[in-house]
Amino acid sequence: MENIYNYIKEHATQQADALSWVEKQTHLRTNHARMLSGAVQGQFMRMIVQMTRAERILELGTFTGYSAICMASALGANGHLDTLELNDELEDLILEGFGRAGLSDKIALHIGDCKETLRRFRKELGIADDGSCSQGKLYDIVYMDANKREYCEYYELVFDMVRPGGLILADNVLWDGKVCQDPLPQDKQTLGIARFNDMIRDDRRVESVILPLRDGLNVIRKK
Repeated sequence: MENIYNYIKEHATQQADALSWVEKQTHLRTNHARMLSGAVQGQFMRMIVQMTRAERILELGTFTGYSAICMASALGANGHLDTLELNDELEDLILEGFGRAGLSDKIALHIGDCKETLRRFRKELGIADDGSCSQGKLYDIVYMDANKREYCEYYELVFDMVRPGGLILADNVLWDGKVCQDPLPQDKQTLGIARFNDMIRDDRRVESVILPLRDGLNVIRKK
């Protein structure tokens, strides 16, 4: 599989210099470089933004900013991306990467608990109990790559923040193949992902497909 991934990477559009810098710094300055989206998925995310002509994007889980840069680089002149990150120790690295990519004016970094920030965003948008929005413009794309144990809660919070026809993209939904094991592993991360995948399958408000891209990407379209 590694040979296949390397072949795919070599035959895709090469990543920008700013992304190469983020990738290198992620390996040097963090202990979790495996969490980086990487060139192939990053290019896919960029193309999704281009194809949908998205103007407003919400990302849950910035890490070191690689995927945010990929998506924001495809936004138009008036496009904007909000990205949420819990770990304030990564803030300097993230912001420097945004600056190197020339995207500081298109990306807003929000440090803090993801669910608390989403509840604040819902209030700012004027989301009512019936899901209607009275104050602001809904998001075209939401990209979920934060705490796997809380994917279901994130989904419930962001659903009304996405416009009809918009996308919710959830990363790591195959979780190293653990979701396919029988019996299912009982760790909280695997249980959270499995419960989320079942929730999406049964939600008649959306249509979805899981792509075996890296660790699995659930592409969910709101009807």
